[in-house]
Amino acid sequence: MPEINERNLKINTSFKLIKPSVVPPLDEDFRPAVLANQAFLDEIADQNVGVPLLLGLERSDGYLSHFATRVYTEGHTRADANLHYIERIVKFLLWQKGGWKIYVGGPRSIGKYIEECYSAVGLRQFDHQFMGRDVYKRPFTVVSCDPGEVPAELESGEPLGGHLDGCRIGFDLGASDRKVTAVINGEVVFSEEITWDPKDQTDPDYHYGEVMKALKAAAARMPRLGAIGGSAAGVYIDNRVRIASLFRGIPAERYHEVRNLFIRIQDEMGVPLVIVNDGDVTALAGSMSLEDNGVLGIAMGSGQAGGYVDLEGNITGWLNELGLAPLDYNPHAPADEWSGDRGVGSLYFSQQCVFRLAPKVGINVPGDRSKAAQLQYVQEMLEAGHEGAVKIWQTMGCYLGYGIAHYADFYELKHVIILGRITSGVGGEYIIDGVQEVLGEDFPELAGRVNIQLPDEKSRRIGQAIAAASLPIID
Repeated sequence: MPEINERNLKINTSFKLIKPSVVPPLDEDFRPAVLANQAFLDEIADQNVGVPLLLGLERSDGYLSHFATRVYTEGHTRADANLHYIERIVKFLLWQKGGWKIYVGGPRSIGKYIEECYSAVGLRQFDHQFMGRDVYKRPFTVVSCDPGEVPAELESGEPLGGHLDGCRIGFDLGASDRKVTAVINGEVVFSEEITWDPKDQTDPDYHYGEVMKALKAAAARMPRLGAIGGSAAGVYIDNRVRIASLFRGIPAERYHEVRNLFIRIQDEMGVPLVIVNDGDVTALAGSMSLEDNGVLGIAMGSGQAGGYVDLEGNITGWLNELGLAPLDYNPHAPADEWSGDRGVGSLYFSQQCVFRLAPKVGINVPGDRSKAAQLQYVQEMLEAGHEGAVKIWQTMGCYLGYGIAHYADFYELKHVIILGRITSGVGGEYIIDGVQEVLGEDFPELAGRVNIQLPDEKSRRIGQAIAAASLPIID
């Protein structure tokens, strides 16, 4: 590892970082990924020294996604910059789309570097284990080849949700609170939001008990129950938990008890149940409210969740875990405590960002309170007009402006909808103002074609739970 880290530092310094024209008030060292990537590609185009590179990411059932770009020719004096550029692209794609096998169709030095980084002992050993063993149950593999040898693209997509007939329950499980709604023919007749602390719980029965408590409270407000839909951070396949931050505290020897948690709950409640990633439900909520497609949903809560409804109105089957996708290329950016990587989304679009920036403006967050109460403490200062608190939310707005521009290189966008506890109150307005300033200054074309939307206060807080209720079909 020391040799790999030393080489990586050299590679990082060969890749040019760009200072943004709109600087976040509390982060002068922020170096947006989108600006660095654009500068890299512009430099190659100006010198006419590029060759094509095609990445292929294979996930479950043979589905495979492509990403095409250009890099310096092998042996060029700037070829070292290829390695950092492609490594960061690969990292983004893994958490956007998922995959257990990566095809690197281009110069062999790049494929070799990606194989080193994403090995069991490499810089991205977390991703090697997570994507291979934990999610796709396959040995994580990197294949170096020519662009023409990358297998053909095969994408999945299916319509999901939008069913509001009958008596339904929707729930949303966050890291600091859980929400539940009772919905009858599209009308909310009951909603409840309870703070909880699931991350450090070691007993699976805690999770079972809390979810059942919420479901029974909602069911009691309806004459009958026809279906249940839910959202939570993590990867869920056929209602089974593959990996989820909610269950991070569960010891490995008891993880099988949560793997089928929602199957057990479905059997006990006796109605259809569907649970999906919370980011996809965010996008679904946006698509339902806008009555349009091409929607990227961003949920800003205890962490960052992302979801996408494509231009045809389908959920893609991608991971969309943008909370672990890189967005800041500053080599000294804050490190994620779980993956160990720097500059990833959850550190910029969540309560983690609030707590990280608070000391810079002299706000001492009470350590003896729950995370939800700590966030509320800072938000109360924001509502009161505290100058430092205002700068925190203005900084997040600037981050998000450059983040959306970065996401637009990977998604076909017509709308971006932003939800979550961080956007509550005046905070959401400061964030939107920051986004619009960045896009207007540096990305006017994008500003003109993508609608950035902040729903009303009720939708921001419980919109995901309502959209989740629409997931199952009632026979």
